[in-house]
Amino acid sequence: MRGNLIAVIVGIAIIAIVIILNSALYVVDIREQAIVTQFGKPVRAVPMPGLYSKIPFIQTVRYFDKRILEWDGEPSDILTRDKENIGVDTWARWRIVDSLKFYTSLGTESRGQGVLDEVIESATKNVVSAYPLKEVLRDSNRKLEYTTKELEEAEIAKGISITKGRNRLLEEIYQMASRGLEDKYGIELIDVRIEFINYVQAVIPKIYDRMRSERIRIANKYESEGRREEAEILGLMKRELERIESEGYKEAKEIMGQADAEAIKIYAEAYQKAPEFYSFLKTLETYEKTFDKNTNLILSTDGDYFKYLKTYAEEKGQD
Repeated sequence: MRGNLIAVIVGIAIIAIVIILNSALYVVDIREQAIVTQFGKPVRAVPMPGLYSKIPFIQTVRYFDKRILEWDGEPSDILTRDKENIGVDTWARWRIVDSLKFYTSLGTESRGQGVLDEVIESATKNVVSAYPLKEVLRDSNRKLEYTTKELEEAEIAKGISITKGRNRLLEEIYQMASRGLEDKYGIELIDVRIEFINYVQAVIPKIYDRMRSERIRIANKYESEGRREEAEILGLMKRELERIESEGYKEAKEIMGQADAEAIKIYAEAYQKAPEFYSFLKTLETYEKTFDKNTNLILSTDGDYFKYLKTYAEEKGQD
């Protein structure tokens, strides 16, 4: 009986020792840093990993992440210096470099995120609103590639010149946002970047209308150029057609002249060979062309017009 009691006491003692040791010892992971508090007040900071001891049941340990943490803000509506209303979404990376100061000023990582919400969004609005949109969007005067020559000419006509550029603006945002964070909260702001920039929803229809108007202007220019080229082509075609017709008319007249000359020559030769017969044929042609069965002529029979008819009648009467 006594042996069982001793065993129970030893077991209880071992359990008590384990509980005390578990409360007195703590491990700081390589990814973490710790703060030892006593009755809620910080006693010391433990920045390095390892096995440490504390007063059991009186002191407690608060752990904070030692790694680089992510901050992702909400899009902010900002009016640029040239009155362009845009939405800017930023992100950043930060870490806790002074756990004791961080604990006394903020206490939790979520409250640290809240502080960054304020300082980064405020710095972003102050910097972006001080510059025109082109400085926020572009980083250099590098020549951009456009789908059409007209868009390139329109961009050149605007005379866009970048004096600082997006990276310089981000540096200004970083300097403004990180000012005093480490001294006041024990936070180091590592980097600030812009995730995306877009026009606010109310402005997007106007942007589409502007883009549509620009495309219509380019289409009208193409149409005007097409009409001008059409007029030039039609003018050339008309001039070419008139030239061809003129040359054809000239050639036809030459051929007709040659034919008439040849006919006259033939007539002359025929007349020289048989003048009386030629005169007779021409007279018959005249009869055929000048009157028909419905034609009435009152002429003197002494004229040359009836010479061959009179001769024919006289010869017939003699017969």
